[in-house]
Amino acid sequence: MDLRYSAADERFRAELRAWLADEVPKHGPPPPAHDWPARVAYDTGWQRKLFDAGYAGINWPKAYGGRELSATEQLVYYEETARAAAPYVGVNFVGLLHGGPTIVAEGSDEQKAKHLPRILRGEEVWCQGFSEPGAGSDLASLKTRAVRVGDEYVVTGHKIWCSFAHVGEFCELLVRTDPDAPKHRGISWLICPMHLPGIEIRPLPTLAGEGEFSEVFFNDVRVPVSARVGAENDGWRITNVTLRFERGTAFASEMINLQRVLGEIAALAKRVTRHDATAWDDAGLRRECGHLLAELDALWAMVKRSVSEAAQSGMPGLEGSAIKLYYTELFQRVSELGVRVLGRAGLARDDVAGLPSRQLIHRHLNSLSLTIAAGSSQIQRNIVGERILGLPKDR
Repeated sequence: MDLRYSAADERFRAELRAWLADEVPKHGPPPPAHDWPARVAYDTGWQRKLFDAGYAGINWPKAYGGRELSATEQLVYYEETARAAAPYVGVNFVGLLHGGPTIVAEGSDEQKAKHLPRILRGEEVWCQGFSEPGAGSDLASLKTRAVRVGDEYVVTGHKIWCSFAHVGEFCELLVRTDPDAPKHRGISWLICPMHLPGIEIRPLPTLAGEGEFSEVFFNDVRVPVSARVGAENDGWRITNVTLRFERGTAFASEMINLQRVLGEIAALAKRVTRHDATAWDDAGLRRECGHLLAELDALWAMVKRSVSEAAQSGMPGLEGSAIKLYYTELFQRVSELGVRVLGRAGLARDDVAGLPSRQLIHRHLNSLSLTIAAGSSQIQRNIVGERILGLPKDR
């Protein structure tokens, strides 16, 4: 396959770059991390601007508000928005990057018409209801029950690490609809409205000091059967579609952003002094930066390859696990380098002596969770070994 961009891709890049140069400064800086009403307004407001300008859902169907462009133009979009430091998807993450794409791939016509345009316009915020206290990386062990009563499922159970549950209007919810079936075969994938009676949300503060996660309790919550995506008990297959989006392309813009972060760390190293020299005078540090930049470039080539294959199959392949594994562990190494360059200033969560301690420390603390979220590194290694390389399973 050809990983180079075409003339059409470059025309799209120039058009998008000009629009971003004008609109990103107008949208202003993000609000404080703990001001959730302001964060929702900021993120959904930016999403609406993208939609109005024709840059929402680059490769989503036109029938539902997307632009239906090529996979490579989607990559150009990721590159340019990251390089322009455009607002990140934020609270729109679940709906835009894996819930919505799952509905595109597996949803009914009614579900597509109801949800996809509203997600693209920033009118629906989604959250994720996958993990449970006893079912994290071993997600198929989930125990949240959904008993069918007429045209409704009565849902009872407990979810944890639910991204954006406290601001989400809909939840991509995994439930067990056949408790007697093998654990991978009795699961269903529901679109659960978060306003339904019986839902209790408890925020979970994190090490980084943010509150985007919650635990959610479902107490006899009645969800319409029409909100089920796909067939009953076929939810594990659909879940793997969702996870391929989450592990494959959901972090694409962040990978480009990480290149920018590495450049900022290099610039910082030229300011920070070590005795009678700067940190950048250390040949070992310069060599490390060079190696990390080369790895980031190789990682982006892997993403291009994955997206090219997805354009032919309609969804990301298993190599998304390899990308997710490599990206999250590389992110940790880059963020650790930033803390080392800070030196003693890395002991503070607030900026010290004009150094960006707050940002770098926050990024480093956040990096610790990335190798766990969306399936731990150990799970990804199992997938790579067994499903990609064809190695035998561990007895």
